[in-house]
Amino acid sequence: MSRVSTYLHFPRNTEEVFLFYKSVFGGEFSGGGILRLGDVPPQEGTPPLSEEDKNLIMHIELPILDGHKLMGTDAPESMGFKLNMGNNISITLDPGTRAEAKKIFDGLSAGGVVETDLQEMFWGGYYGSCTDKFGIHWMINCTGK
Repeated sequence: MSRVSTYLHFPRNTEEVFLFYKSVFGGEFSGGGILRLGDVPPQEGTPPLSEEDKNLIMHIELPILDGHKLMGTDAPESMGFKLNMGNNISITLDPGTRAEAKKIFDGLSAGGVVETDLQEMFWGGYYGSCTDKFGIHWMINCTGK
């Protein structure tokens, strides 16, 4: 089933932000609750996390209105991120099939910048991210086949 979500990136306060949004919208965190960076299996070629960074949020999601999900992650400078208000929001698409994901990703990334090539990820998704030629950041995460 396809869906569109809003993904928010914060330097180190995603948990605080999402607890606030939960107090406004109600409900519970979905998608398995809060996934922390320290829960992620080590990735080849990636330096080990500092103890401080292990408790940061890798992924969190909160259903807010009529099936729309607000999602978020911590993106600290210690891991190479440079956030400014305005570049900390992504449109996240979860197409129904991997073929549709590839078509959308190839279209959106044409003339833009690919941050992460569309590929199989450890969480089971077929994921890629890009900034289109108009400066809009997109995340494609297909959980279907």
